[in-house]
Amino acid sequence: MGADMTMSKGSNVPVPTSALRVEMGWSSGPGVPDADASALLLVSGKVRSDSDFVFYNQPAHSSGAVRHEGKRDAGGQVTDTLLVDLARVEPAIETVVLAASADGGTFGQVPGLYVRVLDAGRGTEVARFDSRDATVETAFVLGEFYRRQGAWKFRAVGQGYGSGLEGLATDYGITVDEPQHTAPPAAVPPAALPSSPRPAGPPPAVSPPPAPGTRVVGPPPPVAPPATTTPPTPPRTPVRLSKVTLTKEAPSVSLAKQGGTSGSMRVNLNWQMRKQFSGWGSKRGRAVAMHADLDLDLCALYELSDGRKGVVQALGNAFGALHQPPYIHLDGDDRTGAVESGENLTVNLDHRQSFRRILIFVTIYEGARSFADLHATVTLQPANGAPVDFSLDECTVPSTVCALALITNNDGDLIVQREARYLVPKRGVSPQRTVDQVYGWGMNWTPGRK
Repeated sequence: MGADMTMSKGSNVPVPTSALRVEMGWSSGPGVPDADASALLLVSGKVRSDSDFVFYNQPAHSSGAVRHEGKRDAGGQVTDTLLVDLARVEPAIETVVLAASADGGTFGQVPGLYVRVLDAGRGTEVARFDSRDATVETAFVLGEFYRRQGAWKFRAVGQGYGSGLEGLATDYGITVDEPQHTAPPAAVPPAALPSSPRPAGPPPAVSPPPAPGTRVVGPPPPVAPPATTTPPTPPRTPVRLSKVTLTKEAPSVSLAKQGGTSGSMRVNLNWQMRKQFSGWGSKRGRAVAMHADLDLDLCALYELSDGRKGVVQALGNAFGALHQPPYIHLDGDDRTGAVESGENLTVNLDHRQSFRRILIFVTIYEGARSFADLHATVTLQPANGAPVDFSLDECTVPSTVCALALITNNDGDLIVQREARYLVPKRGVSPQRTVDQVYGWGMNWTPGRK
């Protein structure tokens, strides 16, 4: 199927069983709500357990067949991506549903909504469906993969729910950790209330007691059959659908209260340039410089509970380690700002007792002299629990380093504090040393390169 063709609702096409990239996209803009991609792996129309639901709080299926990669905003065109490897889908799974949920509005307010399937290796488009008739829906099934005679096909669906992600999830058998809005029980009129409890049906016959000294002859009293016991069904842990956005008014959150107490936590920095410049110019009376090869570095200052201090950064190849101190690892060095491949730090929450404090910050390595005209979003995604995200404010100072978030240990609970502070280094002072001085880390710095 070529890029200039689109499927009609209800139509289907065969797809390869190789790894596929599923992009759900739309156009952003004023008044356009955010949206999130998800997938459900079904047997006879229902999930087998809550682990068959893949979305932002549960980003990978245990089989490895489906993984939520995340969003990217390229010049107002937003994509949220799932990677689907149909060859790894378990034999019992018959259908993989591809859905989206709107956050803060309806899909009638989301222009250009579509889903397209790409061959992940070749990058060629396999299928595409453009949804044009959404109105009041807050969750939408855009398409599905399904088995047919030993092969996989993709069907364009285009059906929505007015009850959001919660309604979509519960419809497929997911247990959701959200308040259920049910009607109160109907009031019973006072006249209908009995004055005392009465058993249903006629009263049982009662025999008079025997006279004293009289022997009662008759069949032995009936013996009640032994009670049969059914093994209790293990309780299901409800799926959390909530997300946490830190703001100036609500700048901090407890990871423990969000369920983020174990496993790894990915810290992602996603950015895009509002405008690009090939040289110096002027905007609103201040000098700005932005280039397409902008290189930002995500870094972390850490202080462990035993007093050791250090930094995790690309400079000097100080990438850290996940399973030994400092239990923080920088995944790589990226220049695109994309969520799926951008700047990522991983923190091992299984060793949260080892942390005293962690400061996440970002520096401009090259390509610009200021964060001006840069739009950036920070997302902290625990393996368990709700994601925490926040956006940076507009930069109005000649800053080359920004303190993003401060994570502190409060009696074993990690508290995430939104900082979003643009710092201006003094002449001859490095961005790292500037952050150190502002937050009182007290480290010795030497020049480094990558």
